[in-house]
Amino acid sequence: MKNTENFDDIIFENRNKAYGAYYLRKNYSNYLTRAMVIGSSCIILLFGGAFTYNKYIVPKLAQNNSNDGTWVILPPPTEPPIEIPEVTPPPPPERVIEQQASIKFLPPIPVDNNDVIIETPPPDPKDIEGKIISSISTEGLETDLLIPPPVAPEITKKIDLDEPDEGKVFVAVEQQPQFPDGDKALYKFLSENIHYPQAAARVNVSGKVYIKFVVEKDGSIGNVEVTKGIGFGCDEEAVRVIKLMPKWTPGKQNGKAVRVYYNMPVVYRLE
Repeated sequence: MKNTENFDDIIFENRNKAYGAYYLRKNYSNYLTRAMVIGSSCIILLFGGAFTYNKYIVPKLAQNNSNDGTWVILPPPTEPPIEIPEVTPPPPPERVIEQQASIKFLPPIPVDNNDVIIETPPPDPKDIEGKIISSISTEGLETDLLIPPPVAPEITKKIDLDEPDEGKVFVAVEQQPQFPDGDKALYKFLSENIHYPQAAARVNVSGKVYIKFVVEKDGSIGNVEVTKGIGFGCDEEAVRVIKLMPKWTPGKQNGKAVRVYYNMPVVYRLE
């Protein structure tokens, strides 16, 4: 006797075959084949319909919609351009020149041949009010307020440069003070005279100490103060060296020597 049992029969032996799982597994291959056939048919119909439409229907529609069998492509409708009317600017208003009214009144004119003098009778005093006397009579504004032409003010005091205040300290002047022989000599002086404080060297302190001082009229240095320091003896050493500097070329204002503030950074850098 031929054994017809398959793998599903062996698995579902002694189990409830009417539950549904046995039936689905037994007919799985049939369902799969049927699904593949239906899916392939749908794909073939889709591509076949598109091919048929482009091959036969589109040319036929084009032939029916044209006069000579060619496809007519109409351009999209365009809106007519909007005409902007030209606006003519209004003419500028006529300038009205206001003029004070005048009345004619000429002095007597002598005649050479005869000693007869032609006189023009003077105008009535009522007519002169609000008008000026002229060789002709004109219409205009009648007013007693006559605006005289502008007159330059009279200079009654001599203008000269004031003497600079003896005690004033300038921040900026026409000619700045300068170290003898220029800035290179200044940097050389600082590098040769500044000693790095031991406290700053031990903790590896470096930076800039900003010093402010006054260059006096004779070039000497005064009022030395620290505006920003770094401590560890660097500030005091910078002040000491600044006070040791020789006399500077003083600053000048209006050609005269004046007292001038000067700011200088002293740089500390460990090699």
